[in-house]
Amino acid sequence: MPSISSRGTDTTAASPAAGPLPATHGTVPPMARDRPFGWLMVITGVVGWLASGGLVLEKLEVLKDPNHVTVCDVNPWISCGLVMKTWQSSVFGFPNMFMGIVAFAIIITVGMALLSGATFARWYWLGLQAGVTLGFAFVVWLWSQALYVIHILCPFCMVVWAAMIPLFVWVTIRNITQGAIPVPAGVARVLGASGWIITALLYVAVIATIFFAFIQVFAGTSGF
Repeated sequence: MPSISSRGTDTTAASPAAGPLPATHGTVPPMARDRPFGWLMVITGVVGWLASGGLVLEKLEVLKDPNHVTVCDVNPWISCGLVMKTWQSSVFGFPNMFMGIVAFAIIITVGMALLSGATFARWYWLGLQAGVTLGFAFVVWLWSQALYVIHILCPFCMVVWAAMIPLFVWVTIRNITQGAIPVPAGVARVLGASGWIITALLYVAVIATIFFAFIQVFAGTSGF
């Protein structure tokens, strides 16, 4: 179980019963240490939570009035309201944004706990890794559906995408460099030194796919 440490250090340890989590792969990158990593989780969690909350409020308005125009209904290509009417917006039988509200609240809580000096066992970090990985995979699927099936962009959804990218990258790097996920030392060092590069490349990839998927809009040949 998580415990509160009286030492405000930037090292992460597990409970004695679970064994320590030494940084076995050399120097841990600054962003993967407790305080910077805690701030990253809080910031990405707040951004994702606010975007999910905005979607929840708009979804409730749409449920009350099917003709409601959401704050991000710009045109037929950029519209939260139109995306909300697709089956992809309620994959599990309820609106996806309700999962975001819960998931990002957990991320914020873990980040605040790290900032207050909490330490977690290895099983906890692996559970967090599993949750963030599944969340990232779900976001990638939603991104592919928006671009290549629905052909409509939801601005609030894109904010969630933007929050999930650094969250997934740095949770993974943190767990690798802190020893929760065993990998060869050389691989861990390369990943630890490349966190922001990987994040930037993922952002560039998303922007590029949006550009080419909606090139007719940018070229002014879509009729809108």
